[in-house]
Amino acid sequence: MALNVTDLRVYYRTLRGEVKALDGVTFSVADGEIMGLAGESGSGKSTLAKSLIRLDGRMRHVGGTVELDGAAMPLSDDDAMDEFRFRKVSLIPQYSMSALNPTRKIGRMVGELLDSRGERPDRAELERRLELVGLSKDVLDRYPIELSGGMKQRVVMVVSTLLNPSLLIADEVTSALDVSSQKAVATTLLGFRDRGLVTSMMVVTHDISLVYQIADSIMVMYAGRLAEKAPADVLVTAPRHPYTQQLVSALPEVGVRYEDRRLAGIPGSPPSLLKPPGGCRFRDRCPLAFDQCAEQPPFAEVAPGHLVACWKAE
Repeated sequence: MALNVTDLRVYYRTLRGEVKALDGVTFSVADGEIMGLAGESGSGKSTLAKSLIRLDGRMRHVGGTVELDGAAMPLSDDDAMDEFRFRKVSLIPQYSMSALNPTRKIGRMVGELLDSRGERPDRAELERRLELVGLSKDVLDRYPIELSGGMKQRVVMVVSTLLNPSLLIADEVTSALDVSSQKAVATTLLGFRDRGLVTSMMVVTHDISLVYQIADSIMVMYAGRLAEKAPADVLVTAPRHPYTQQLVSALPEVGVRYEDRRLAGIPGSPPSLLKPPGGCRFRDRCPLAFDQCAEQPPFAEVAPGHLVACWKAE
């Protein structure tokens, strides 16, 4: 297994107390697997992504373990994580179009980044990888302001994979792009895995319909906990968790008229993670809730490769 996460708990320190953004998360990502990670805002998906590379100083690793290719990742030690960052696990950040230094040409910026990691820049390899994502080598002699949004996004994707990480985390990489650019970026991510530039991938998104096109599996989070994980086609066509069912039912279908099938949102709002409720955190919004939901259901396998945290999943 490329990635094994066990009972991971990550909190944020605030003046009002600790926000339990991740509260007992256990899952795995296999070698060669592209896993989509979905959920509404505040579900904890971006926190999970950042915690695996430890790029946010506000986070506090409360408990749990993470192993990547059999090696334990020292999530509590920022300096020790330098051994893993960008070499073993790399991140394409949310709003990555703003991640490029506006005062440096692309080629110089990449060279300085590699120097900081003790690596020697290889311009020929960099040009080859730019070509793989549909960019010419001329990009290296341009400033970021001279590139379109989609071009900047693909430059960041190339930079994030230069050291061939075992795990690549893509955090909402299509959220600020138009539809055609979204498709290009999704195809590029798939190509990274297929060409062996990365081993496994976690794609964080709020758009299940987009990640469904490239992911082998999809995992859904709600209020800091896991709700469901299944093969992508199974999760979209036969979800077991009531939250996942409502997420999927809110997706529009091409060719279906509003009069024939009205889109329905999920009533209510997620609970505060400063003082989250006991039991299933979705129960106050769940149409199937009953007395046993006052107890937290286990994240259990209900079919091969299909895990659900719901008492009525079977």
